[in-house]
Amino acid sequence: MAFYDRFVFITSTGTGFGLSAFQYVLNDPTFWRALKNTGILLLVALPLSVILALVCALLINSVKKFQGIFQTLYFLPYVTSTIAIGTAFLWLFHSQYGYITWFLNLLGLEGCAWLTDQNLVVWTLSFFCIWNGLAYKIILILAGLQKIDPEVYKAARIDGAGSLRTTMRITLPLLSPTIWMVALTSMIHTAKTYNEVYSLFTGYGGGGDAGPGNSAITIVYYIYYQFNARKAVNYAAAAAIIFLLIIIVLTLLQRVITRKLTHYV
Repeated sequence: MAFYDRFVFITSTGTGFGLSAFQYVLNDPTFWRALKNTGILLLVALPLSVILALVCALLINSVKKFQGIFQTLYFLPYVTSTIAIGTAFLWLFHSQYGYITWFLNLLGLEGCAWLTDQNLVVWTLSFFCIWNGLAYKIILILAGLQKIDPEVYKAARIDGAGSLRTTMRITLPLLSPTIWMVALTSMIHTAKTYNEVYSLFTGYGGGGDAGPGNSAITIVYYIYYQFNARKAVNYAAAAAIIFLLIIIVLTLLQRVITRKLTHYV
């Protein structure tokens, strides 16, 4: 479909053959905005979410008495519909009646147009993605922590190692395969961000745009936008192929880094 100059999805017929769809996508400012927003999610939201998940998992793992309860509470967002969570976040980030604005007003600060300011929407989306993906990462890191042999920690205590040194010299190296697996799967999931954009901005702004002027658009939402809103199937297919190539490059790059920084026992 991507190699047709024009493609009709209903009849599965196309006319012309060439690279015009790829040329259009690569010259489309909206595509580059989508690529930039996806890059922000990968470079900002993803590392922060992994670090927060690691900290939360270490805290939960240190509390033995109520560990099952905490695991359940943290895992609940993962089994909750993203659309339902997005509806809740719409109220949280409402510029006039949202709870975040209300809290800022209590501190004597003014609220912001979190969902309508073109300079803020991508950061609002980043916050949503961090929170929404936290539960999955915490559960996986907890599983990795519980695989570490307790005898290793006993030996460290006998040698006089403190908590910080034990974490840095034992826990993190032995946990590195799990951390990199979480980072790899989370990278692919973050790159495919779509539901978060749809739930936060499409219903709020209407018209199928991802926020004002498509300022919160991501690559996957761009594919959906071209296919559904513009009925430009060949452009959507071309963007999908470009997205696939980007994912392959990122995955190969991460595999190279993983081999150098991962410690297996």
